[in-house]
Amino acid sequence: MNRLAATGLPRVEAVSFVRDDRVPQMAGAEAVVAGIERREGVEYAGLVLNEQGFERLRQTDLDRINVTLGATETFNERNGNASLAAATERVQRILAAADWPTTATISVAFGCPFEGEVDPGVVVELAAELDADEVVLADTIGVATPSAVRSLVERVHTLGKPVGFHGHNTRNTGYANALAALEAGATVLDASIGGLGGCPFAPRATGNIATEDLVYLLHGEGVETGVDLDALVEVSQWVEGVLGRTLEGQVYRAGVSAVASS
Repeated sequence: MNRLAATGLPRVEAVSFVRDDRVPQMAGAEAVVAGIERREGVEYAGLVLNEQGFERLRQTDLDRINVTLGATETFNERNGNASLAAATERVQRILAAADWPTTATISVAFGCPFEGEVDPGVVVELAAELDADEVVLADTIGVATPSAVRSLVERVHTLGKPVGFHGHNTRNTGYANALAALEAGATVLDASIGGLGGCPFAPRATGNIATEDLVYLLHGEGVETGVDLDALVEVSQWVEGVLGRTLEGQVYRAGVSAVASS
């Protein structure tokens, strides 16, 4: 996390406040927050699913809360033990109680592993209902294609609040989707170093798009990110050594071309 912040990323989602017994990979969130070496200009966020996670987060000095819910009944039941209506009410209570910047992420916004295709109109209505500073649309299982992403981002953008896109590269469309989201007005693009990640409650879900690969793409398209791509590559190389396995990202292995390194 501190290595990521040093690359110039404007925001780092540092931790997820979830039950350690259900998601052991995310255990010890408070200890991780305590290890943050603050950098000026970097916003540190935490993810919560419910009030218990929110109470844990509010005891920290994180800068932003990211609260999430699914766009379908079944995903909310499997991921948060609640109906869609109950999950929406829970998220609204958390957003109302938060007195710092808020993000609401709508999971399975493009497709659900249990219910299949998701009606874009339902997602737009849900986004309109959520009283968050920004709404992020998540392709949790990596089924979206650029036209679907472009259309949904444009529709949510008309609601008058910042929109973001959270992409997974499960079917090799994640980077094209991120570019489509940007062209449609998205101001936040989620990614993870080396393409790590996934969702333990979504069968066969793979990792997020890789941060360094996304930044390479953006730089090549002339988008100023303020991020040091070479430094990002070094972080992925370090993570590879820590985990002892090859990561999903491509750029840290192929190298940064001179055209897109700045």
